[in-house]
Amino acid sequence: MTSGGGVAAKQAALYGGIDLGGTKIQAVVAGARGRVAGDARVATPRDGLPGVVTAMAQALGQAAAAAGCSTAQLAGVGVGAPGPVDADAGLLLSAGNLPSWDGPFPLADALAERVGAPVRLGNDVQAAVEAENRMGAGRPYRSWLAVWWGTGVGGGLVLDGRSWVGRGAAGELGHVVVRAGGARCPCGRRGCLEAYAGRGPMEERARRAAARGEKTRLFRIMERQGRGRLSSGVWAEALEAGDPLAVTLVERALGALGAAIGSVVNLLDLEAVVIGGGLGSRLGQPYAERVADAMLPHLIVPERPPAVHVSELGDRGAAIGASMLAQVFRGRTL
Repeated sequence: MTSGGGVAAKQAALYGGIDLGGTKIQAVVAGARGRVAGDARVATPRDGLPGVVTAMAQALGQAAAAAGCSTAQLAGVGVGAPGPVDADAGLLLSAGNLPSWDGPFPLADALAERVGAPVRLGNDVQAAVEAENRMGAGRPYRSWLAVWWGTGVGGGLVLDGRSWVGRGAAGELGHVVVRAGGARCPCGRRGCLEAYAGRGPMEERARRAAARGEKTRLFRIMERQGRGRLSSGVWAEALEAGDPLAVTLVERALGALGAAIGSVVNLLDLEAVVIGGGLGSRLGQPYAERVADAMLPHLIVPERPPAVHVSELGDRGAAIGASMLAQVFRGRTL
């Protein structure tokens, strides 16, 4: 055992996991059962995908150092990416919340070259779902919906005890249409849930409102916290202070979340909903209950609503799930 508290790779297999988000990159190094031996977090660069890959490698290197190993000693690395992937080809197919996105990108090969270990891609929320299903809030349930509320809005499904990924892109809750012809979404379409509840679109709307002269503390809080964007912490502080613009935009988001989640529950008759992501985890159970209240009017069987919980694994859930993903490479156990 090293001074960093981790177990060296030669003593037990260690796996890397990376949650690639629009504002932060969370990395962990964990054992086969998801126990974290080291972790690190860095901001997502805004200068294009090569810079993002460099930052991912740096974050993983810091997590590996904390675990007492190098990235080249890892048995594998999983990446939870913010969009659909082609896992066999190692391609990130779409990610509107990443900077300078211009089409399918060979993320697995680019990162493997930097870290010296095999890399497997998966969707970030699907990775978080796997971790919550094994270790977190999903354990008591056979069928449940994950809602990851952050820069965007991701979703994932567990049906009859197993993650359901469809043909690779199932669970894209953020692109369920909640208003036909509505607000423009980062995906380019209109009326998606993410256009109303994604932290990125919420920030754009807040900036336009501030430019029109609407009073808000959001950007003063952002500057005082040393942030370049409206992070989850900024929104939480503004809500606590009763900032009228923050309250209005979050109420709008809650309404859209309620409509989308209620529609999924009506379709699949799920037992539970687990809410995570940067904003979902930061606002916690009180806002999860407000999502439940917003969902209730849309349910076809309101007498039997699903349980609604906050993620137990928090911000590290998707990275832990990605480390589990790393244990299977091209369909076989490493």
